[in-house]
Amino acid sequence: MKRSIVVLVCLLLTSQIGSYAADVIDPDLVLYFDFEEFTATHVVEKSGHGYDGKIVQKVTQSNDGKFGKAAQFVTGSYLDLDGPNVDPEHIPTEGMSVVAWINVESIADMAIFNARAGDGTWLVHPEARGDGNYRWLNRGHNPNKTLFDIKAGVNKAKEWVHYAGTFSQEEGMAYLYINGKKVGEEKARLPDKIAGDWGQGARVGYNIDNNRPFNGLMDDLNVWKRGLTEDEVLSIMNDGVSELLGVEARGKLATTWGKLKSAKQ
Repeated sequence: MKRSIVVLVCLLLTSQIGSYAADVIDPDLVLYFDFEEFTATHVVEKSGHGYDGKIVQKVTQSNDGKFGKAAQFVTGSYLDLDGPNVDPEHIPTEGMSVVAWINVESIADMAIFNARAGDGTWLVHPEARGDGNYRWLNRGHNPNKTLFDIKAGVNKAKEWVHYAGTFSQEEGMAYLYINGKKVGEEKARLPDKIAGDWGQGARVGYNIDNNRPFNGLMDDLNVWKRGLTEDEVLSIMNDGVSELLGVEARGKLATTWGKLKSAKQ
């Protein structure tokens, strides 16, 4: 009898996750990890696209998040996003924003998110850096042609810092915000689009070549396929992704995850 109940609960949970995956909360939101939902092998991704992060080595859930829970990364651990199988429609090319709360253990080179195109182009570098600042970089679809490379701000350890890098090809500008303040900007060096695939992989917390490991806490990571405005960055920092997207998105998140929690109980 107990086994039948377990099977029924698993089927219900799978059904709910499937329905959520089809319920995209914003077409420009590519990845959204609030780190509130872990399984034994993955961290659940909540944009609705279903790009759950596979836990490699040791990424654990912490109760010490900026908002609720967070992910605790130890050196050399990361989330594998299976980059080659990400839908090309979801790859940011005409704009991109990477936003997260981070609380690093030390002042060192640490990757927040990283992707590499099939031709070897290093696509994106949002980082906390060992030389004491932060970095926001993107490269174009021509191999290793840098679109912009901003190094600015003051890297701080053992405290929560809000990182937001934005870029719009149409505007031709990239901006880096730390704790909601614009600390750097750069006009695009080329008119090119961002490289259009993640063929050699995409990760949270560790570069594709196993360099710049993230060591510390991360919360509310969101990746967009457009350049967010300064007001949108502030809204996400202060109130979270769902507040920016409005009532409908909040309803989708609350309804779906309320059902999931009930199913788990």
